[in-house]
Amino acid sequence: MTTIQQQQDWQHLVGSIGNFLAPSMAKDHPNLPVIKAEGCYYFGVDGRKYLDFTSGIAVENVGHRHPKVVQAIKDSADHLVHGPSGVIIYESILKLAYELQGIMPPKLDNFFFANSGTEAIEGAIKLAKYATQRPYTVSFTGCFHGRSIGALSVTTSKSKYRKFLQPSWLTYQLPYAHPEDLPHGAAPETFFPEKLERDFEKLFAHQVTPEEVACVILEPVLGEGGYIIPPKEWLAKIREICDRHGILLIFDEVQTGFGRTGNWFAAQTFGVTPDIMAIAKGIAAGLPLSATVASKELMAQWPLGTHGTTFGGNPIACSAALASLEVLKEEKLLENSRNMGAYALQQLEQLKIKHSTIKNIRGVGLMIGIELQDPDTGKPDGAAVMGVLDECLQRGVLFYLCGNSGEVIRMIPPLTISKEQIDEGIEVLDQALTVYTYKGEKS
Repeated sequence: MTTIQQQQDWQHLVGSIGNFLAPSMAKDHPNLPVIKAEGCYYFGVDGRKYLDFTSGIAVENVGHRHPKVVQAIKDSADHLVHGPSGVIIYESILKLAYELQGIMPPKLDNFFFANSGTEAIEGAIKLAKYATQRPYTVSFTGCFHGRSIGALSVTTSKSKYRKFLQPSWLTYQLPYAHPEDLPHGAAPETFFPEKLERDFEKLFAHQVTPEEVACVILEPVLGEGGYIIPPKEWLAKIREICDRHGILLIFDEVQTGFGRTGNWFAAQTFGVTPDIMAIAKGIAAGLPLSATVASKELMAQWPLGTHGTTFGGNPIACSAALASLEVLKEEKLLENSRNMGAYALQQLEQLKIKHSTIKNIRGVGLMIGIELQDPDTGKPDGAAVMGVLDECLQRGVLFYLCGNSGEVIRMIPPLTISKEQIDEGIEVLDQALTVYTYKGEKS
């Protein structure tokens, strides 16, 4: 427990946060002051315990501060704090690469380690362009791939991310398989692949020839753009088109990896293997680590000096990742992701019947989106999401948001989540929706 004075000091710091942290870093929701995290919970400065349905934005897949991960970090720090890989070489980075080979989709067996998802995306695009000697990239509207200039050139989840920045990399965008584009009565597994074929034909006929396209990049499940889950046939059609034209396919699995969709990666969930993959977030249980992944043959076309890193593959982060992989296997967390995800979807569908504010429920594994609408107009309602998030927080549950206008509540708890904790979170969500609707009616 914190003292009253400590709480006051914390509140003063939080209140003056704009004096020393950039607004673009410090103004996210909800700026909850915490002193500790454990398992599926944050412990607040206010002495309260908060059930975390964000996992640090899909990072803490094995839960906060898992004992095995904490011990691995301590043991590693006793021996080595920094690489840099290449100047020296060390056990944890080699063991991690070896262990990752065993869980990756076929032929994705070579790794360039970095620190963040954005860096992994930069590496993936650079590898594709260098290997093909082609200048252009095709991405999909609504995808989020990062905020550095290269990654930003293929990020289209929100226009504000690109405002005034004029990404210099040469890219083209096509529509994602969004359910709102599905005609009434049409089957998504046939409509979207057929539409995709036409979209590519138009792109190649009017804007760029396929011989100039180095890669197609996408999130196999739309993340920040709204938790949109495409039909597997749509992803398979992308694979087919890329193969037809010698274009490399990149999956951004930064958010979908390490059990989030119920398998190690969404590529396995949907049965489509890319040429290059970007992985991060859940890899190291909260420490900064990522990787660009491809086959040995493809990586061999990317010689020394064409890419580099000082901090990538940090020895402590690699040790944390090794411990995290052990936990995911030993505690059967992929299975738990599938089971608890299916249970949560079932419960949320019942909630949807009760609340007209809920427009759609979408999910695969423990990657679940709850889309809110204005019940009168059917339009996306980001204001409702913020109101509901605030009500949930008051009741001790932390959710997060996504979607182009912030209209989707993300439900991405640690993969260690129990049925009882799912029930607790959904009960609070039910209460928050009821209170928010009541307030709206009163106003």
